[in-house]
Amino acid sequence: MPKRSDIKKIMVIGSGPIVIGQAAEFDYAGTQACLALKEEGYEVILANSNPATIMTDTSIADKVYMEPLTLEYVAKIIRFERPDAILPGIGGQTGLNLAIQLEKKGILAECGVELLGTKSSSIERAEDRELFKELCESIGEPVIPSEITYSVEEAQAAAKRIGYPVVLRPAFTLGGTGGGFADTEKELLDLAPNAFSLSPVHEVLIEKSVKGYKEIEYEVIRDKNDTAITVCNMENLDPVGIHTGDSIVVCPSQTLANKEYQMLRDSALKIIRALGIEGGCNVQFALDPDSFRYYLIEVNPRVSRSSALASKASGYPIARVSAKIGVGMTLDEIKLANTPASFEPALDYVVSKLPRFPFDKFADANNTLSTQMKATGEVMSVGRTFEESLLKGIRSLEIGAYHLHIKKFDETPTDDLLDYVKTGTDDRIFAVAELLRRGCTVDVIAERTGIDRFFLRKIRNIRTPGSQMAGFFG
Repeated sequence: MPKRSDIKKIMVIGSGPIVIGQAAEFDYAGTQACLALKEEGYEVILANSNPATIMTDTSIADKVYMEPLTLEYVAKIIRFERPDAILPGIGGQTGLNLAIQLEKKGILAECGVELLGTKSSSIERAEDRELFKELCESIGEPVIPSEITYSVEEAQAAAKRIGYPVVLRPAFTLGGTGGGFADTEKELLDLAPNAFSLSPVHEVLIEKSVKGYKEIEYEVIRDKNDTAITVCNMENLDPVGIHTGDSIVVCPSQTLANKEYQMLRDSALKIIRALGIEGGCNVQFALDPDSFRYYLIEVNPRVSRSSALASKASGYPIARVSAKIGVGMTLDEIKLANTPASFEPALDYVVSKLPRFPFDKFADANNTLSTQMKATGEVMSVGRTFEESLLKGIRSLEIGAYHLHIKKFDETPTDDLLDYVKTGTDDRIFAVAELLRRGCTVDVIAERTGIDRFFLRKIRNIRTPGSQMAGFFG
């Protein structure tokens, strides 16, 4: 079906200023979407209070509003501009939450504004933990045992029923804000008050912990004709327990057998169809490394942080295609060069994403990583092998490391290093490399870290002594 001709003016809500837990990946997606809409002849109104991005350049949208991204200010813009529609899934969780608030408060109905792409009911089913759980159970997809709670007392009772360890996941927050793991009731009581206060709906999911499982993501895209494809899949080097934004991520996955890859791909396509998503969507899985058992962790019914990585890694512009799907076009109508967007890209190279942390600027901050994202940016590197890709990424981080070596661990006793790598930190990969240089076996490190033996063997392949490399690079 051709693009819609009954709408002329479209509003795009950005993700606002760059903050810890929400870096500039959403601006990459938003810029793509604005240009795609202009390419189709629509007038684009952009609300995004971030002057430090190309997205708010005057050439990207027809009008740019640098106002606070709050319900009050965005409502004023809508009442003044009177757009025909809003594209909600481009500005990360900030844009999505604002669009849903505008609808619930009746502002969209008052001004005759339509939500484009994924319907609000589908967004709510994906974002609301209880509705999502019910949907997965109805289509036979496995979800982690969990309970929705609305108070600290309810959270305590739920954790006792589910059994420790548990993970706290506040509803409608970005970057895992307010969440975390609790191995005991005391730890839960420390985390819960903050988790409830940060959730805009005062709702926290108490979920059974699957720490140690592999974390796998699929980027999928679907149009209103129910044509759905997987753009690519990604694998976290760190196991479940560390926010994917804080983990080293490899694209495509490196350790999945074909049966596992197809099993998770089928599940991702099944869930996006059941939700009725129109546009890009990110599906996260926890996969047992010792069996074919898996769980659906969550679905982001929007262009996500991972979508930017997937777009750059595969050459498939997810946000651009999602924007065109939002205005009524289908995948077979959207052309990428001379190829319809309904063709799945194939990668014959390895892409690594390495997070960039702010601990060099916040020296007293705790560098332990968990479900709450702490990275403020990331680098992406491409190579023919994982080793090449990883080393390019290390050099691009601009942290003074040119190889898998930092001086911090040179004098650390081996036993202390083995204890250190048990917990996810911003520099754990350097500690792992140091252990391998000292002759520690892959099996021992895999048991301590939960990192797949494949990745550890690859790191062992490039374990040049640190002092040698320091001399080589001067």
